[in-house]
Amino acid sequence: MTRGVIFLFFLPSLFFAQPNLTDDNLEVCNSKFALAIEKDLFNKPVNEIIIEIGKSFIGLDYEANTLEKGDKEELVIHLTGLDCYTFLESCIVFARCIRKSDTTFNCYRSELENIRYRNGKLDDYPSRLHYFSDWIYDMNKRGIAEDITKKIGGEPYDNFVNFMSTHPNSYKRLKHNPDFIEEIEEIEKEINSREYYYIPQTKIKLVEDKIQSGDIIGITTNISGLDISHTGIAIRMKDGRIHLLHAPNVGKKIEISEKPLAEYIQSIKQQTGIMVLRVSSSL
Repeated sequence: MTRGVIFLFFLPSLFFAQPNLTDDNLEVCNSKFALAIEKDLFNKPVNEIIIEIGKSFIGLDYEANTLEKGDKEELVIHLTGLDCYTFLESCIVFARCIRKSDTTFNCYRSELENIRYRNGKLDDYPSRLHYFSDWIYDMNKRGIAEDITKKIGGEPYDNFVNFMSTHPNSYKRLKHNPDFIEEIEEIEKEINSREYYYIPQTKIKLVEDKIQSGDIIGITTNISGLDISHTGIAIRMKDGRIHLLHAPNVGKKIEISEKPLAEYIQSIKQQTGIMVLRVSSSL
């Protein structure tokens, strides 16, 4: 074991005090930190840790709406099925704990809240970073990750979001808490006031050499009112091309895309390009 590593399996008594947590989730958590010891990940660059954790999830079922259970916002820990966002979120959270050489429950819980909520603080439903462009902005602002899209050749992204405020019945908490809609509208206005950049789908291949394995990919969309419709993790394969490590959709499992990222994006008409975020090794 690497010198200085603190390795503590999560204690069941701590986990069962948390809502929606089961033995299965405890087992998943323990297995990821055991993997860190097996592969000696503690002194690896954070992008390499993200890839190793991500690959260990391959074959897991896609599961939607895991954060929407219950009647109030709480720090849901659910690792037995993941959607595209909770998959990459989990990879980053585990990687940050491993980089800190801290595999305690407190580290996992703290990092999860830090990644999922605006300014790292859970304060009811609107504090969750629902729009992925807002998540990118918050991670970049706080130094957790850098939005490198403009740096690698990104073009201005004419981004306008209002899907949540105009479709409240599609969101359980908005449907039952109309007061939240006003808060979401204010958040949308703030998002719409920012400058964002993206790599158009026809130019992804041209900047592929500037994308690293472990970079976070947000896939922009032409769906009205939305910013990003899918997410994943960049991974360079033996063909020398960047592919997408991701949770594709309902009925599928976490996988590495058969097509390289550029061709994968072009094969789906609702996908217009990508934003790229690089997770920081500084903690």
